[in-house]
Amino acid sequence: MLNCRQVTRLVSQSLEVRLPWRQRLVVRIHLCYCVWCRRYSRQIRFLRRAGRHALAADLEAPPEVALPPEVKARLRERLREALKEPPPPR
Repeated sequence: MLNCRQVTRLVSQSLEVRLPWRQRLVVRIHLCYCVWCRRYSRQIRFLRRAGRHALAADLEAPPEVALPPEVKARLRERLREALKEPPPPR
């Protein structure tokens, strides 16, 4: 059996690549009985979805904290790199 540190590493890794079926099975079994790893798994998936949503939403900041367009473009590019997604077509 895997310990919590190994499982959390695999949960994070599974967001990037598909794990072999044996590892997926061991992670699922561990998540069935470990509330802390289950919480970590939910939180990391939530953060990933929130990051994607923020990237796609193109939310405008209030005028008092508005960023220059160049800074916004750099932030979007870094988020895309972090999520390893190709930029959307324009």
